[in-house]
Amino acid sequence: MKILVGYVPSPEGEAALAAAATEASLRGASVLLLNTSRGDSYIDARYANADEMAAAEAKLREQGVEVTIQQAVTEGDVAGALLKAAAAEDVGLIVLGLRRRSPVGKLILGSTAQRVLLESPVPVLAVKVPSPHD
Repeated sequence: MKILVGYVPSPEGEAALAAAATEASLRGASVLLLNTSRGDSYIDARYANADEMAAAEAKLREQGVEVTIQQAVTEGDVAGALLKAAAAEDVGLIVLGLRRRSPVGKLILGSTAQRVLLESPVPVLAVKVPSPHD
């Protein structure tokens, strides 16, 4: 089995990475670490630089998880890129980190995670970043 983790260099991305490592260990699965955004790190902070990707890979390998890395720039359809990679790589689970947003923010901006949750043919594990009060 292969697990796809949508990774961005953020607390949400780190939460998704940790959850994917746990799931991979429990299931004996490998991880496809996918970082995709609308532009490189100068344009979009969600595009991980080489050091950030190496650190994410190291965290998985330290837990004994086999990892493959893909990084891509899209034309604005991050959800589509995640779904396409999931289909192409025949993954059994997608792991995404969620951030807190107001109802108005969700309405105006849309949601990559929401689209993946609704359109994915495989289970999706949505991981919320723990609040300081948890």
